[in-house]
Amino acid sequence: MVALLSIKRIPEGTVYTLRRFNGQARTLQPGTHLIWPLLERVVHRISLTGHVLAIDELFPVGASARLAGKVFWQVVDAERADASIDRAESLIRARVLNAARATDNPAEETAEARNSRLKAALNDSLRDVGIVVTRVQLALA
Repeated sequence: MVALLSIKRIPEGTVYTLRRFNGQARTLQPGTHLIWPLLERVVHRISLTGHVLAIDELFPVGASARLAGKVFWQVVDAERADASIDRAESLIRARVLNAARATDNPAEETAEARNSRLKAALNDSLRDVGIVVTRVQLALA
């Protein structure tokens, strides 16, 4: 029975992070691995494929407007993303709103220019977390 619990099969496009009781962590790449079932436990199953975050937030621009659309993101460094993967969507949402507020006059900015600026700003701020934004499709409504 212990032998069966010692074998972990990690599917393609996924990374598992393990923690030991002493706090030590390690990352398992796709494939078959042996683990210590009583000493190690799977903490996160991180998908390396793309994720989509829907944004629909009030955004003050003179008169109130809505910032609505989607942000496409993915994990590129599972070891760095492990610490923040549980709160990745709220982290990205907060950084989208902060970056969107950083412009002087967002109502005059074209949607394409805004999306390009937001993508660059998000990638700059999320690089240290191991997450990259692949596409931004947001509009002021």
